Amino acid sequence: MNRIRFGAGGNSQSFYKDNPKKSSLEACRWLFAKGLDAYEYECTRGVKISKEFAVKLGKEAKACDVALSLHAPYYINLAAINPEKQQASMNHLLKSLEAANWMGATKVVFHPGSGNPAEEGDTREKALERAKALFEKIIEQATQLELLEDVYLAPETMGKKNQLGNLDEVIALCKEHPGVAYPTIDWAHLYALGNGGLQKEEDFAIILEKIEQALGDETCQHLHCHFSPIEYTVGGEKRHRNLSDEIYGPDFSLLAKVLIKKNYTPTIICESASTQAEDAVAFKHMYRELKRQHLSDI
Repeated sequence: MNRIRFGAGGNSQSFYKDNPKKSSLEACRWLFAKGLDAYEYECTRGVKISKEFAVKLGKEAKACDVALSLHAPYYINLAAINPEKQQASMNHLLKSLEAANWMGATKVVFHPGSGNPAEEGDTREKALERAKALFEKIIEQATQLELLEDVYLAPETMGKKNQLGNLDEVIALCKEHPGVAYPTIDWAHLYALGNGGLQKEEDFAIILEKIEQALGDETCQHLHCHFSPIEYTVGGEKRHRNLSDEIYGPDFSLLAKVLIKKNYTPTIICESASTQAEDAVAFKHMYRELKRQHLSDI
């Protein structure tokens, strides 16, 4: 039965205090004990995980019914002009897919890259076309290597105005590859990109409706999401914050109300700074209370 899942991106500071071995092999059971059921393993500084470790992590996740995803390296830039950088981006994604298959993760989340003009005469539109072309090549290679049979690629909405990966661009990347590519919606990034624009339930609903119209109801039903408080400037994202920083949005209750009304069952990965597991638990409790109130009002 499908259900909404809550989990953490990487490990909270408290995880390392509770686990002397400081091994992510302990992460799934630790999250399960907190009532969480999703974990995004971070390879953001490179895919350095061994097959043996990945298989063990996958077994731990399965035993705890914790859904796994993998965050690919930050170094990926589908819009790169330099052929060597294009090849490096391809290699990072292929290695990420391989590791995801080892551990039984169902999705590889990645940053599409920079949309900032790389040289005189370049434009954001040209950057997107390069990204589409390279993405096509990566998918062709991954298909030949049988890396996409149980895993899909999940380009993430970005938070800075000079990055490739606003909502329309992520939708465009996914729309050409149904069944292979699905979006990761980072609500904090969208909030920062819009300089705090997500202020009403309607604002969240509009984004979900746009995704549904472009990619179908099933995509929204099982959407992969990131959520955390965030600090931003006029250029967009500055840094992720956590719930103890009460002045920072977006407000999770607004998204939760929309999800409840639409009966969507996404995965919510919390990326709060240092307290991602604790904040994920808070989001889960908030969602449950709002759902209880919603059902009592029917």
